Amino acid sequence: MLYAPLSIKAQYVTYNHDDSKMNQFTVAEIGSGALTPELYYQILHNNYRKTAAVKNKLSFRTEAGVAAYMQIDDATKLDSAMIKRAEIEALNIADRTGGALDLAWMAEGEKITKKLSDFRTNIDRILQYGGTPNQQNVWLEHYNVLQTAIKSTQEAYMPNSQRKKEYLSIYADAAKKNESLIRYLVYLSNSKTTASLLGASYEKQDRTSGIVAEAMSRWRDAGWQSVSNRTINSD
Repeated sequence: MLYAPLSIKAQYVTYNHDDSKMNQFTVAEIGSGALTPELYYQILHNNYRKTAAVKNKLSFRTEAGVAAYMQIDDATKLDSAMIKRAEIEALNIADRTGGALDLAWMAEGEKITKKLSDFRTNIDRILQYGGTPNQQNVWLEHYNVLQTAIKSTQEAYMPNSQRKKEYLSIYADAAKKNESLIRYLVYLSNSKTTASLLGASYEKQDRTSGIVAEAMSRWRDAGWQSVSNRTINSD
């Protein structure tokens, strides 16, 4: 008994169809049908009545769908191009990032390290060859500059080809400075030897008394000879 009114009421829920509203809807959506009442649209919306069937939403949807479908190929091409570009750029980043894989240092690092080691060894010899601490500090500054250049190159964002050029330039600079330091050490060594020779005392034998005795002996001999000659002449 309680459920009966509910079931009966549900059977009366229906949609009241309105032809004029339905025609307006179909004309606006798909362009089919006619706008009614005719007199109402002629008087108040005549311009819309003439073009409503042509300017329906379905035609715009179709055009938009076709345009979107045409963009699928372009989007696919663009996506493929961007993926390839991203792969190339990833390789470029790996090539330019020194911390990842520094192929240039793997090729040139050993000889650069050896040359810098020789340079530092020669710097430590400056004091041994008679140089001053200030002179040694000057050459240490050159050594630190080379170390900083290597570190900056390793941390720089550049391709391995350019990085290799920088390493070779650093090696050439280190070799040039090491040669200059060797010449400077030779100069210090020669200066030290010369100063040692000049500072050595030369003891010259004092022969003054002997020279005077020899002179006196010759003077006496000459005097006796002169006396003898006069005696002989007088006889």
